[in-house]
Amino acid sequence: MSASDRAVELTVAAARAAADLKAQEIIALDVSGQLVLTDAFVIASGTNERQVGAIVDAVEESLHKLGAKPLRREGKAEGRWVLIDFGDVVVHVQHAEDRIYYALERLWKDCPVIELPADIHGAPADEAGE
Repeated sequence: MSASDRAVELTVAAARAAADLKAQEIIALDVSGQLVLTDAFVIASGTNERQVGAIVDAVEESLHKLGAKPLRREGKAEGRWVLIDFGDVVVHVQHAEDRIYYALERLWKDCPVIELPADIHGAPADEAGE
């Protein structure tokens, strides 16, 4: 089983919105084979609580334009790790320090990566050629 076309559409939109606000290390994972409640995770990092909040706002606005509304949001007040559940896609925006500590990519390493368009930045410095 793989992520639905709608989930991929929302994933790309969320990643692009995060990238527009200079989110770092943006990745998308197809978790449809492991979870029944969602098809994809988008994981992105912000360098401080304010940026995390701004990324969350941008993602919500972008997906709202596509007709997706959050079913649940957790952690926005703290600005360290915000989870936004859109049903087909769950977006995790983490403070860079928390991203290293919790290492979601490692927990979900068996899930395939959803390739994001080349114009979406936010790759780790070593992958971006910096």
